[in-house]
Amino acid sequence: MGYIDQNLLNGERIVYRTTLHWIIFFWSGLFLLAALVLFAADLASIGWICFFLACLSGISACIKYATSEFGISNKRVLVKTGFIRRNSLETLLSKIEGIRVEQNIPGRIFGYGSIIVTGTGGSREPFSKIKDPLQFRMKVQEQIESSQTT
Repeated sequence: MGYIDQNLLNGERIVYRTTLHWIIFFWSGLFLLAALVLFAADLASIGWICFFLACLSGISACIKYATSEFGISNKRVLVKTGFIRRNSLETLLSKIEGIRVEQNIPGRIFGYGSIIVTGTGGSREPFSKIKDPLQFRMKVQEQIESSQTT
């Protein structure tokens, strides 16, 4: 049971969840590929350095991936990132002024980007490398619309 499930209000249900995009593993994959190429080229000492960097960045990415949750309920937007240094956002749908999506060219190609949740009072919470951020924004807008009509 994750952070989002543990912090639901009475009568609240999750309508959409997403995760971080696999692109967070890019550097660890690149270092691992470099290590394999260097081992094949008989440059083992440099290959071990690349392998070590692949392991470090891979462990970091795995922890980041496993400890990040993004959800939309019928009442709130809930986001939690981090393990030791936790960053969480729980904003009522009625208090959201906007969800901004930022995508660069690789983000558009591979389907990831950043979302910036803007609440009343000017608070801005950015979250990067989210899988399919346009879908996240659309689901928030749908929930805001449906909560206003009921």
